[in-house]
Amino acid sequence: MGTGAPPARWSPLIAEMMVSDYPRAREFWTSVLGFHIAFERPSQKLACLEHPDGAQVMVYERDGDWETGPMEPPYGRGTVVQVFVSDVRSVAARVQAAGLPFYVPLREKWRDWGDRLGGQREFLVQDPDGYLVMVAERIGERPLDQDGNIST
Repeated sequence: MGTGAPPARWSPLIAEMMVSDYPRAREFWTSVLGFHIAFERPSQKLACLEHPDGAQVMVYERDGDWETGPMEPPYGRGTVVQVFVSDVRSVAARVQAAGLPFYVPLREKWRDWGDRLGGQREFLVQDPDGYLVMVAERIGERPLDQDGNIST
């Protein structure tokens, strides 16, 4: 039997992440990254987690289903899960307070969006199973230089 209720609005894309230790993963996503449990199926060791800024993710302990190949740490090779928040600095502070290493420390990054630059403050951290998570806050847009080049 589940506890809680599914989110009022489901995100159009939700990562479902197989984990090796459900309580440890749930603790990381809630205490460190700031998600809350929208609903949980304790008997399946599964939770739908939702961030106050709207991001959603599901974590569940591996049970042999849906594994398309060998599961060796770090999990999720080739995948970066992005979580957009309104205050990236506070999330980074929780990562640091938890004693977790940053994969990429907090930085400001401007990227080519075609006709303009999009900026964000971001950091990357690995969850307990090695999934790479980018936590970012959008900080604005700015034009390309007059020749259409990215200015640094």
